[in-house]
Amino acid sequence: MPHPPRRSSLISITLSGAALLASMTLMAAVPDLPSAAADTRAAQHAPAQAAAQHAEGPLLADAVAALSVATERREGYQRASFRHWIDIDRDGCSTRAEVLIEEAVTPPQADAACRLSGGSWYSYYDNQHVNDATGLDVDHLVPLAEAWDSGAYVWDAAQRQAYANDLDEPWHLVAVTARSNRSKADQDVATWQPPYELARCRYAAEWTAIKTRWQLSIDTAEQQALNTLATACPTQHLPTLTDDQR
Repeated sequence: MPHPPRRSSLISITLSGAALLASMTLMAAVPDLPSAAADTRAAQHAPAQAAAQHAEGPLLADAVAALSVATERREGYQRASFRHWIDIDRDGCSTRAEVLIEEAVTPPQADAACRLSGGSWYSYYDNQHVNDATGLDVDHLVPLAEAWDSGAYVWDAAQRQAYANDLDEPWHLVAVTARSNRSKADQDVATWQPPYELARCRYAAEWTAIKTRWQLSIDTAEQQALNTLATACPTQHLPTLTDDQR
């Protein structure tokens, strides 16, 4: 099996300030959305490695409109139904370690058992720089439970394992602070979005890209939240890989 493509730690966000609805708020659990001027400042704080670009997919609003809407089904979910972290390419590093290595701002050292030391990372959920891998979780951006609820309950074990260890698209798994990941738990965008306001357009686009690729549905509350974000992020595109990244 070929080695997964190099991952990029950040995806460029381009927002049109004139169109952004700065006065809009999401539901009570979600703070105000960022302005385009503030988003420009955020890009300046991102690691230098963030300069790597992905191609632009469809507009967020169009992609959200194309998702199927259905009632979620939680019955029967067990985290163990999604086998992870596995060593996909048998190089001695688990999927979790692969993500940490590829998303590092400063590369860590890996010993023969793929134990990591040193290195630094950027957690885009909360705009934090981290210098110790033990302070990071590798998050399934669309949580395993959410995937189950949205259609993975009909998948076989092999497809659930593929979802849980997907390295083909770099936004599927993301290294973030343990605090932000555990705050999120298995919530969807209707009840949780990144605490760092300037990350939310990107988060909505990546969430929608994953749901689209894996043909997962959204429920009505999730649809409302994504539509609110799409309105507030009118020029946000879904990420997609360039030809040389495939």
